[in-house]
Amino acid sequence: MANLVTADWVAERLDSPEFRIIDPRRPMKYLSGHLPGALNLPVYKTFGADGRLLDPSGLAEFIGAAGLGDGPAPILYDSPEGQNAAMLAWILEYLGHPGTFVMDCFYEHWQAAGRAVAYRPVGAVAARFGVRANPAVRATLDQVRAARGVRLVDFRGREEFSGEKTMGDDPPGHLRGAVNVVWRDLADPPAKLLRERARLERIFADAGVRPGEPAIAYCRSGPRAALGYLALKELGCNVRLFDGSYAEWSKAGLPVET
Repeated sequence: MANLVTADWVAERLDSPEFRIIDPRRPMKYLSGHLPGALNLPVYKTFGADGRLLDPSGLAEFIGAAGLGDGPAPILYDSPEGQNAAMLAWILEYLGHPGTFVMDCFYEHWQAAGRAVAYRPVGAVAARFGVRANPAVRATLDQVRAARGVRLVDFRGREEFSGEKTMGDDPPGHLRGAVNVVWRDLADPPAKLLRERARLERIFADAGVRPGEPAIAYCRSGPRAALGYLALKELGCNVRLFDGSYAEWSKAGLPVET
């Protein structure tokens, strides 16, 4: 599980050999300013041409080539709305990497506070990244189909959930029985990656997600739901991420509702 940490906590560890600062944003965002020493590991590259998450060996190869290995603990940060850091944090948890940290504010807040930033890219030295897969945090298509007594939480926008808006060849609607929590409602940019605990509890309670209830988070392809996964984990919920999400479900021709 990822641990949320403050900007002060991160600042104290920028030069520590025990930690590796990781920027999961796209290269253009990284080059427009990043934390000192940060390696760029753009999370969109963890998905193949078919839009599906790479297999564990492919993920490990990409992560290791970007300079993150089995040694230093990764510290992740992001720009609004946080789905890059959340997705990479989940991927690292899924691959069994212990001790991942996520800065609880966005890069823009770090910069606005007058903290040090850098602009030159940091050269990556390839490292060995071992896989100790943890399937308990992932929900596959078959597992979602067979799920009983599990709350399905759709973290897409309201118009996508209702079917008023569609993406690609997706049919309008959502998985049967799912409830909607809009991923953008979980963050408070630029100061907070996630809103305060009491606010998160109200958001999920209003959607009908009960404490202690097993849940599966999904969106269209995973990153938005990853932020929801992180929020539910912070609340102590038993949650898995369906990274194939609505795109995989609809491609399989499975039923949806509006």
